[in-house]
Amino acid sequence: MEVAMEEDMFTVHFPHSFPAFDDEMSWEDQSIVMDCFPFFGDDVSVLCGGGSTSSLVGGNSSPDVIFSTETSIKLPPAEEQSSGKVLDTGRGHGYRGPLLLQLLILAAEALAGKHKSRELARVVLIRLQELAIISSASTIERLAVYFADALQSLLDGTGKGSAFGRPSAYDELVALHLIQDMTPFANFGHLTATQAILEAVAGERRVHIVDFDVAEGLHWASLMQALVSNRKGSPPISLRITAVVGSGRGRVSTEKMEETGRRLVLFAASFGLSVNFGLCRLDRNKKFRPEAVKLLKGEALVFNCCLYPPHLSRHAAASVKSFLAGASVLGARVVTIVKEERSGSGGTGFVGNFLQEFERYWAMMEAMEDEFREQGRARETVERAILSPSIEAAVRKAYCEEVDDDDEGMEDWMAASGFRRVQISGFNACQARLLLGLFNHGYGVEEEGINKLVLRWKTRRLFSAAVWSTTPSPAVGSLTSV
Repeated sequence: MEVAMEEDMFTVHFPHSFPAFDDEMSWEDQSIVMDCFPFFGDDVSVLCGGGSTSSLVGGNSSPDVIFSTETSIKLPPAEEQSSGKVLDTGRGHGYRGPLLLQLLILAAEALAGKHKSRELARVVLIRLQELAIISSASTIERLAVYFADALQSLLDGTGKGSAFGRPSAYDELVALHLIQDMTPFANFGHLTATQAILEAVAGERRVHIVDFDVAEGLHWASLMQALVSNRKGSPPISLRITAVVGSGRGRVSTEKMEETGRRLVLFAASFGLSVNFGLCRLDRNKKFRPEAVKLLKGEALVFNCCLYPPHLSRHAAASVKSFLAGASVLGARVVTIVKEERSGSGGTGFVGNFLQEFERYWAMMEAMEDEFREQGRARETVERAILSPSIEAAVRKAYCEEVDDDDEGMEDWMAASGFRRVQISGFNACQARLLLGLFNHGYGVEEEGINKLVLRWKTRRLFSAAVWSTTPSPAVGSLTSV
């Protein structure tokens, strides 16, 4: 294994073939930032016990070679990952980050690589569970547990994390508050998108937002307050929100959406804003149908698409594209897209996408480690209630869908589909930078083109917020006069 120092990080280059492993190895008035709590209220040889691995890899005659692959990923120094001390379980392992990563890649290749072997994948994951620990572990060890859990779920075909299960609604709500208060992950995209929407609908009396994933509705609380405060004696404004619901989510999910709608309506009524909340269901093929949206004459139509934890990887790429195509058909005035950024460094296929997800979540957990340094229980709550389910969904998506369109391909498709870039205002960009000033110094903002802001942790791009518009359609279906 070759290790080279680069930008205070170790870059580990795995050779063309893996060897068998052993044990030694205050805001201005026009700002839309708010305290959201009132909105919610209270509510291998060693792997096989010393035997040969050849029977697990389809008859490979060399016991020293398991799979052929070539990957590159950045590993922090051991002293950073172990918070100043090398972890040792009493078996002489010391810092096990590179070994855990190798095992994860081996398990991923065993599931979907050139030499598939579910038996080998199962053995590797058992070994990973023996080596990796959660309590007082380094970032990479905790991350390895979450990714191993995701691979185990994929192997078993259960759709449920084998170690943690699904978080309760209460735990997820608590975790959402924590991640919003202690990281800019959610607020960065919400802030940029909401400010762009406010600027696009300024002076309008009727606004209609079609939201691809409304979740708990947290992101619309600040926009509601801003819509009222910006009127300054003008006639009252009315707001309609249409939440998109997946075709197979069932009664419980629909009831959760309806509860979100009731909470939004009550919250808006507390300061005199009229809000109407409705649902729009995807078809049986999980595609968005523009004709399912009821439009009223004189409405300023907004489409919002947020794809990040806990929304991240919840939807298939085809569903997202059909939603954006629907925005073009209906002539949305503004389309806001918040999504994760792909690094492009992990390679291709399932293993390449798996490594990209590992690198992305590694950066997120490293950033959280800095913010939650003295609050281990809070960090653990966020990791288990938000990041772990998101990792499982991301790994399953990478396995089932292989490679999504990259960012450049998506932007080319949008431009070819009649979308045009909407310039992000100087105030909006400044507001995003001011937001990051509330958090750790490792965060940064990049401006990409005229319509996109990117949130960065050190050198790793995490999330982006982009603003688009469409040419209004002369004849829109389901248009109703009022």
